Amino acid sequence: MIKEVILVTDEKGRKYLARLRDEMVSIQNLGTIRADTIRDALGSGELVIGGKKLSVRPATVDDVISVIERKAQMLTSKDIAMMVHLCDVRCGSRVVEGGAGSGALSIALLASVGEEGQVTTYEIREDFAEIAKRNVEMTSLTGAWTLKMGDICKEIEERDLDALLIDIPNPWDCVGTAKQSLRTGGRFCAFVPNVNQVEKGVHALRDNGYSDVRAVETMQRDLVVHEGGVRPSFDMLGHTGYLVLARR
Repeated sequence: MIKEVILVTDEKGRKYLARLRDEMVSIQNLGTIRADTIRDALGSGELVIGGKKLSVRPATVDDVISVIERKAQMLTSKDIAMMVHLCDVRCGSRVVEGGAGSGALSIALLASVGEEGQVTTYEIREDFAEIAKRNVEMTSLTGAWTLKMGDICKEIEERDLDALLIDIPNPWDCVGTAKQSLRTGGRFCAFVPNVNQVEKGVHALRDNGYSDVRAVETMQRDLVVHEGGVRPSFDMLGHTGYLVLARR
């Protein structure tokens, strides 16, 4: 559960996150507001500050991911949702993540495993780790999270994991360390943007004795609903990447 993180939306649709942990809350471009004022506004969902009419509501995981600070190219919600679902990540799961990026997948995993679970994220770049840390700390989910500087292709300290989810350029190099760390039946999932990475990853998993090896791609297209009819949107969130999946 994301605790006391509020999504604030202005009249132009611009979105901001507010963390109600302090008496006064500073919101970028909007100024400083008393936390109690925002809490009181949650009942009506509206807040007026300096003549500006703002929408306020509790933030969802998707809200947080859409607004957080980013440096690396972030995974999209459609891919994150599929990764969490296909790896059967649930309350109490023990998960390792390879590649922190900007922390989007970390946040989704932490919201899924709950206080009874554990998410350990390995990252080799200090700058990515710092951004991910700031973003995860925004959500109050850090109690189940461990961030480690290290290369999962060389060593994964954890054992009997339920799932390993990775977003690195060379996932085939960690199938060996992953196999040592996953429990029997544990899930492996790698996000890769290119077909040649899919091919190399699938062959590495097969060669290392994994089962249920497959690759999938998810497309997303909105529908435009008018009074006179409904049609698919001309715009589409098409290719973002592929998921390479397997089971130990």
